[in-house]
Amino acid sequence: MRFMMIVKATKETEAGVLPSEKLISDMTKFNEQLLKAGVLLDGTGLHPSSKGARVHCSGDKRTVIDGPFAETKELIAGYAILQFASKAEAIEWTKRFLSVVGQGESEIRLMSDAPAVAKQA
Repeated sequence: MRFMMIVKATKETEAGVLPSEKLISDMTKFNEQLLKAGVLLDGTGLHPSSKGARVHCSGDKRTVIDGPFAETKELIAGYAILQFASKAEAIEWTKRFLSVVGQGESEIRLMSDAPAVAKQA
């Protein structure tokens, strides 16, 4: 089963504050553990929402709103696509990740498989 681990943004990540050298080193070691375990499919950090935009669709109308966005708790700072045998395993690895970063919040979501028609294209 594929899961997306969504790393929630903080005031620091939204301000563009980079992690310390130690934290970068610790996260690199953790990612190496994920790779060695064969569960990391993709993952990266994201720039602050000030460098992004939201596109809203209502009927034929399209509205674009440039960042930054006010509600930090609703934003994401990064993600990982991971493959596990169970949700429980995804939760355990996410707990380990949060232990590495020391604080924060992550959301785990089971990913849907693409329809067979899309896979044939």
